[in-house]
Amino acid sequence: MNRASLEKRPDEVAAMFDDVAPKYDVVNDVLSMGQTRRWRRIVVDAVGAEPGQRVLDLAAGTGTSSEPYADAGVDVVACDFSLGMLKVGKRRRPDIDFVAGDATNLPFADNSFDASTISFGLRNVNEPKKALAEMLRVTRPGGTLVIAEFSQPTVALWRTTYTEYLMRALPAIARKVSSNPDAYVYLAESIRAWPDQDQLAAWISDSGWNDVAYRNLNGGIVAVHRATKAPAAPGEEPLLPGQVRLRRRTSAAD
Repeated sequence: MNRASLEKRPDEVAAMFDDVAPKYDVVNDVLSMGQTRRWRRIVVDAVGAEPGQRVLDLAAGTGTSSEPYADAGVDVVACDFSLGMLKVGKRRRPDIDFVAGDATNLPFADNSFDASTISFGLRNVNEPKKALAEMLRVTRPGGTLVIAEFSQPTVALWRTTYTEYLMRALPAIARKVSSNPDAYVYLAESIRAWPDQDQLAAWISDSGWNDVAYRNLNGGIVAVHRATKAPAAPGEEPLLPGQVRLRRRTSAAD
């Protein structure tokens, strides 16, 4: 069975998720004690997409996180680099647009989406800052970014208890319910190594996003970050996908 390393080589991570794809959603529900469904609802509310708008759901896996948008009449694109995950999702929801893509080099034009979101996938990207910049590129001016990711519990005692669960209980449970328990050892290690809420907020801001804020869930086990892309300048129409705005070159004499 495949297990990715913390170097997060894309081929290793994709192969690992291919292995766990058939039971991935069920195992997640078990390991989170049903909390994943609540977290997904909070993300959908934070995105706030309306019927007719277009949303990029990055690292969408089998599309479980994309379903609420499709059900609400939102044009959602479920993008992931694991073909195994995408195949499982497409069989279950043929009405959703599943696209294979690399988070650090998205196959979409500039300003293609009203909102971009990624849930529990950014820490699996080998260059997360580049992924944040790519999501900024494909989101229209004034659009929204929402990220849900495992984070650091804010209370020391709870943080210690949670870390113990991650490194001991989670792999033990995975051995009983998953076809690839070693994959969940990697997932536990990747969660423990991931930066805290404030560090991720700084990354988002440094990537060019505005109005960065976050909300802790379950005492900080998960944090939902939200940000916006700067609107177009006054009097300047937003570009359509694929358009490029030409600027007048100025000289020293100007």
